Amino acid sequence: QVQLVESGGRLVQAGGSLKLSCAASGRPFSNYVLAWFRQAPGKEREFAAFISWSGSSTYYADSVKGRFTVSRDNLKNMAYLQMNSLKAEDTATYYCAARPYTSAQPYDSFGDYAYWGQGTQVTVSS
Repeated sequence: QVQLVESGGRLVQAGGSLKLSCAASGRPFSNYVLAWFRQAPGKEREFAAFISWSGSSTYYADSVKGRFTVSRDNLKNMAYLQMNSLKAEDTATYYCAARPYTSAQPYDSFGDYAYWGQGTQVTVSS
């Protein structure tokens, strides 16, 4: 299995940028596809971004498309979420998730992922 640890969350002003990191350990990182989810207080966890095992394919929720960019470095066992033009509604705990690569489809449901980090808090002040 793979262990995931997120970092980089903090308080940021609306319109600002932030880059989250996800450090992985355990099984070979390239065996997994990754996603970022987020959960705001009182709301369900929602999908934000997906990246394939190689990094060549990405997929985004409409709410973050054009503002967020997901990437990964398999040699460093790291994944990233670059967030630009942040809005107050982006305030949430952000989670990195992984699942073994089985197909090329972009998985965007909570139940698709077996491995989760502990989350990192992002607060956007308006």
